[in-house]
Amino acid sequence: MVRLRISSTIVVIFLMIQTGFLLFMYARHSSFMPQSEEKPSRVHILILSSWRSGSSFVGQLFSQHPDVFYLMEPAWHVWVTMYQNSAKVLHMAVRDLVRSVFKCDMSVFDAYMPWKRNLSDLFQWAMSRALCSAPACDSFQRTDITNEMACKTLCGKYPFSKVEKACKTYSHIVLKEVRFFDLTVLYPLLTDLSLNLKIIHLVRDPRAVAKSREQSVKALARDNGIVLSTNGTEVEDSKYKVMQEICRSHVQIYETATQKPPRFLKDRYLMIRFEDLVQDPLSEIRDMYKFADLRLTPKLESWIYNITHGQGPGKKKEAFKITSRDAVNVSQAWRNILSFQKIKKVQEVCRGAINMFGYKLLDSEKEQKDLSLDLVLPRRRNQFSW
Repeated sequence: MVRLRISSTIVVIFLMIQTGFLLFMYARHSSFMPQSEEKPSRVHILILSSWRSGSSFVGQLFSQHPDVFYLMEPAWHVWVTMYQNSAKVLHMAVRDLVRSVFKCDMSVFDAYMPWKRNLSDLFQWAMSRALCSAPACDSFQRTDITNEMACKTLCGKYPFSKVEKACKTYSHIVLKEVRFFDLTVLYPLLTDLSLNLKIIHLVRDPRAVAKSREQSVKALARDNGIVLSTNGTEVEDSKYKVMQEICRSHVQIYETATQKPPRFLKDRYLMIRFEDLVQDPLSEIRDMYKFADLRLTPKLESWIYNITHGQGPGKKKEAFKITSRDAVNVSQAWRNILSFQKIKKVQEVCRGAINMFGYKLLDSEKEQKDLSLDLVLPRRRNQFSW
């Protein structure tokens, strides 16, 4: 009797342990299931910058990649439609549009564009190789390096429905935006399990930005008014009030991403300086591609070399175009063009950004003209990523 009682107890204990183990394994397996099922098939990249910071150039580095569907500043449609509002008020509408585009849902443009429309109704559509090649347009192949003028000539009359059709065929969706001034606005996208969102934050020496903005005063006047909340009044920013807001936003974005950031930002934020990019293009681009899970092709490598080794800094009429230029010359042009009085004013309103991002302040016109004096401090590896 005792022997039978002991055997029964052992069996009961064994069954309890076995049941507990099975429940543990099931719970563990179940906890992983949503992640594997929810894992998005596409990579989503947002190039975050400001006007005249070299972001169009960086956008093209992604746009010309055969695996990338790229759009340049789709939120322009929000701002041009609701220009009487402030940038802060428009943040939510911009974010919602960006989310929809990342998901290849182009019906979001219905509120901002004519009902019957073509590719050419989309802002800067010809800057997207994906919209200049199959399946959006039959004139080019995905592996071709396209240019804006040829694309405008051959592809502009294709129906707008081609945008969504093309988007759904790519593994990487990349958007370039200059209309976010606060990183926390993007938190709902960064925590969205259906998105695999990564942020590339591009900055540039504010003095170079100020010089470049002077080439595009009229083109930027309406956007300036939105930044400064003037209820639709255009602003030329002669007092650098917009520059001050731009610099403040870059500092805020960087501090949010690097100083006690939320865990969901880990490995999803990368800061790059335009000056580092033009100094050593291929190295920086390889880093960006690695961050974005892309590979540099021989054709792209050759194109990048040619586009960064042209003659001169580019002409005023090319302010919003990607042409072959001497990239290093472009990054230093402000030192020969801006007056020292303007430089001092920019340094005054953007001192925090200049110091934070590793640029040297100028104390005299003599230092300004001495091009042997490097104003870009060496970057520590991984200094700008998290």
